[in-house]
Amino acid sequence: MDEELKSFVAVWICTIAALYYCSSAVSAIPQGTLRLLALLPIVFLFTVLPLKLSSFHIGGPTAFFLAWLGNFKLLLFAFDKGPLAQSRNLLHFISVACLPIKPQSLDKTHAPSRDAFIVPRYVLLAIKVVLLALIFKAYENRPYMHPNLVLALYCVHTYLELEVVLAISAIPARALLGYELEPQFNEPYLATSLQDFWGRRWNLMVTSILRPTVYHPVRSLFAPVTGHKLSSLPATIATFIVSGLMHELIYYYLARVHPTWEVTWFFVLHGACVAAEMAAKRGLVGRWRLHRAVSGPLTLAFVAVTGVWLFFPQLTRNGVDDKAIGEYYGLVSYGKERFSDLTKLLRWLRRGAWLEGGGSTGQFRGH
Repeated sequence: MDEELKSFVAVWICTIAALYYCSSAVSAIPQGTLRLLALLPIVFLFTVLPLKLSSFHIGGPTAFFLAWLGNFKLLLFAFDKGPLAQSRNLLHFISVACLPIKPQSLDKTHAPSRDAFIVPRYVLLAIKVVLLALIFKAYENRPYMHPNLVLALYCVHTYLELEVVLAISAIPARALLGYELEPQFNEPYLATSLQDFWGRRWNLMVTSILRPTVYHPVRSLFAPVTGHKLSSLPATIATFIVSGLMHELIYYYLARVHPTWEVTWFFVLHGACVAAEMAAKRGLVGRWRLHRAVSGPLTLAFVAVTGVWLFFPQLTRNGVDDKAIGEYYGLVSYGKERFSDLTKLLRWLRRGAWLEGGGSTGQFRGH
């Protein structure tokens, strides 16, 4: 753990230095091909840096932040687009580039709709942290559980851990920048369709970066051929294909084995289904629509069943699930050891203060 933490610090020092170069030097280059060429070494660096980390809970988020979100933001920046083009200072540039955040003031066009909850968002987050801890506790009985129940726990675990990790990652940026940030998730368990699930509720940081880098360019490419309305269908499928390929890259960082393309097919399938759903909605507009009490469970069931079929096998086959669970218990043990060390240090300091007081209780109190 100590070696992994040292590597983690080194990776992020390199990241901050690289982003300083982008903000101070590359931003002075005119947008276009020249700026893109100047950024390509940083794109390559962000792709290889996660290879220095081997843990699931440290290496996985770092790979997601740098190799996916960071690189896509830099590619947009090459053409003076995206959130980095609107950066106000160096701290803002670095925070937005390497963290899964999106200040609301940057783009209100696609602000996600929030469901009306009586419970505050921070309370919901606390509840999800507790549920995640309970799931890890339940994993102690995995040998006695039915395999389908274990896979169901993996589905819930994936959502909860992603939301908790992304929310915690945004806390420093929120404190330093003082901006109101877009939520990373929008309660995906309330989705009423696949389009609603992927476009407005699940991992909105990915949605917000794939929209300008893949969806809009592909739609503009197909619009002269298919028309503006129909061009959204190939653009949607292309977006899901790119998402699948990026998931293959993240899986490689986690498992360090050659891809089997199952997770890509998972996103191809969902892209085709979302495109079909969009076409069906246009054809049936004003005629017939499933009630959300029916469409909601059907949506979640489809995501869960296809996830068990295509999303998780690459992870379970290579023991990434066991690695993640083992790391959790290792992190808890590591935290307890460090807390114990801190307690011993405080006791030692108190003892030193007592001795300085002369060795008697009365002298110590008077001192």
